[in-house]
Amino acid sequence: MVGAACALYTARAGLDVILVDRGPVAGGTTGAGEGNILVSDKEPGPELDLALLSGRLWGELAREFGAAVEYEAKGGVVVASSPDGLAALERFAEEQRAAGVVAEPVADDALYDLEAHLAPGLPGGVHYPQDCQVMPALAAAHLARASGTRLFTGRTVTDVLRTPDGAVRGVRTDKGDIHTPAIVNAAGTWGGELAALAGVRLPVLPRRGFVLVTEPLPRLVRHKVYAADYVADVASDSAALQTSPVVEGTAAGPILIGASRERVGFDRTFSLPVVRALAAGATRLFPFLADVHAMRAYLGFRPYLPDHLPAIGPDPRVPGLYHACGHEGAGIGLATGTGHLIARALTAKTPDLDPTPFRPDRFAEEAV
Repeated sequence: MVGAACALYTARAGLDVILVDRGPVAGGTTGAGEGNILVSDKEPGPELDLALLSGRLWGELAREFGAAVEYEAKGGVVVASSPDGLAALERFAEEQRAAGVVAEPVADDALYDLEAHLAPGLPGGVHYPQDCQVMPALAAAHLARASGTRLFTGRTVTDVLRTPDGAVRGVRTDKGDIHTPAIVNAAGTWGGELAALAGVRLPVLPRRGFVLVTEPLPRLVRHKVYAADYVADVASDSAALQTSPVVEGTAAGPILIGASRERVGFDRTFSLPVVRALAAGATRLFPFLADVHAMRAYLGFRPYLPDHLPAIGPDPRVPGLYHACGHEGAGIGLATGTGHLIARALTAKTPDLDPTPFRPDRFAEEAV
C-alpha cells in the first residue's frame, strides 16, 4: 500500500516511476491488514500529524475511487470498561482534540445509539468520526493502476547498484538490472533487509498479528469498535503476546476481529491460543458474536521500528536512497501522507508537515 501511494503521488508530481514487487500486488503485509485509516489510536505528536494529513488525502482519493476500494467514513468508537478507564480515555481524547482530532465523549446510554449490540453496562466511550476504512488489497491495486507507473511483479531485488562515489544508480533483480537515480524503500516489514542491500542499517522488525474473519452478516457493527487498552498495546515496546479486542464490520459483510501483537520473527505458525483470545475479547464487547461462525483466520507481520514512527524521506548515508517503511499497523492509513512526503522530497518541494521526526538515519548505529 505504501509503495502504491508513493508511486501515485510521485508520478503525479511528474516523475517517471517503476514499481517493483517480489510477489503480487498486496501479497505481503498489505493483504493481511484490516484497511484502517485511524486517528483514534494516536497520541498527539508526529504520527498523529501524519495521520491527519493522510486522512485528508484519503478523503480526496475517496472521491476518485470511492466504492471501488470499499472506502467507508464510518468512524470509530473506543469503549471503556470501567469508570476509571473512561476518565483516562476522556483525558486522552482531550489531548487529541487540542491537536485537531474530532473526539466526541459518549456517555452510557448514548453508546448504544452508536452500537446497539454492545455488551450491556458499559460506562461510555469516545466517538471518532474521522476514522475510516478501505479494503487494502483493492486500494493498493487501484492506486498502483492509477499511478500509470510500470509495474514489475514477481521480481526480487537482490542488490542496490551504486556509483563509485556511493550514490544510487539502480537495483539488481533476479530478472535483470533497473537503472534509476533514486530508490524508494517501501518494502514494509522487509525494509531493513532492503536497506542492508544499500549498506545502511534500519532496525525494522516483524510484529505478528492475527485477524479472525466471520461469516457474512447484516451490518450489526457499524463502526470500528475497540477497547481502550488497544491504544496502550499499539504503543507498547513489549515483544510478548498482547491482545485487545477490536471489532469492525465491512462493506462485504464479514466482521473482522483483532488485535494481537507479538515479536516472534517471521514465524507463520498458526496459534490457536491467540485466536481463542481474540474471539473471547470480541464476544466480551459484542455478545452476539458467540453464535457467529468464524470463516477463517489469517496472520501478517507489521513493520515495527523501536520508536513507533515510520522512516520516511532521504537517507543522507546513501545519496538517492529514500525510505518509506516501518509504519507498524498503521501503514494503510498513513500511506497517502507518506506518498506525499516522498513525492515532495524527490521534487525538492516543501511538504505539508515537518518530515524531520521521520528521518531514516535517526537510529544510532549501536541501537538494538
